[in-house]
Amino acid sequence: MNDMSEGSYHYRVIARAIALIDAGGPGMTLDELAARLGMSPAHFQRLFSAWVGVSPKRYQQYLTLAHAREMLRARHSALETALAAGLSGTGRLHDLFLRWEAMPPGVYASGGAGLSIAWGVFDSPFGEMLAAGTGQGLCGLGFTAVQGRAAVLEDFRARWPAASFHEDGAALAPWVEAAIARRGEVRLAAMGGPFHLKVWEALLAIPEGHVTTYSDIARAIGHPRAARAVGSAVGANPVGWLIPCHRVLRREGGLGGYHWGLPVKRALLAWEGARADAREAAEIMPLGV
Repeated sequence: MNDMSEGSYHYRVIARAIALIDAGGPGMTLDELAARLGMSPAHFQRLFSAWVGVSPKRYQQYLTLAHAREMLRARHSALETALAAGLSGTGRLHDLFLRWEAMPPGVYASGGAGLSIAWGVFDSPFGEMLAAGTGQGLCGLGFTAVQGRAAVLEDFRARWPAASFHEDGAALAPWVEAAIARRGEVRLAAMGGPFHLKVWEALLAIPEGHVTTYSDIARAIGHPRAARAVGSAVGANPVGWLIPCHRVLRREGGLGGYHWGLPVKRALLAWEGARADAREAAEIMPLGV
């Protein structure tokens, strides 16, 4: 099995495992999970822990609403500080570089007239996703588990009705594969109105493993009374995961909505929370232990 096909196999295994854990709750044992996936418990635990950063049993705890509320209490980002420090726009997320470039307002206003948008389907640890992009970068990334592949593609077509679409996953593969592996450079070419772009820029300032609220974003972008409009802009984000709208929670800690499906949002928050905890544990562990 070559590296690419092995990677796709691993993505499918992890996606199935996350779905099973989500559906089965805390009562599902390691042996049951491994049996459902046709793997030995030891092999499955090694593979899962390598991808997520914690054991399957520990990960079950991260999928609960209680974990989302704990994230809001313990890892509530101070967006105003992050934006003032210039952390939005172009940032480094561990080993992943995101180059953010907004398309000209006229392109958005015209519905993407004159643009040629390539699209392709890819595996990820969170299920199948459909990516879309121009020569400047990714302009769309959506998960298909809830809506289906055809509906996600139609969603992208409706956003830019005057653009021409063609299937060419190979053209997008370097960016998508870098995003999945969290290594290398990913270029984003976001298309939206001025208010949308300001909200999405604020989303890029939220670190992995942290969350914020709609009202926090409203204050951070200078529109403290526009929490409802912020919610609409967050929901209109076409680039799931990389422009991290999943990191926005309701003020009381509820998950709120998610354009690509709440099971995906839970999985993303759990995965990022697990990785953040694993990093913090590694940082405080004494040398030589």
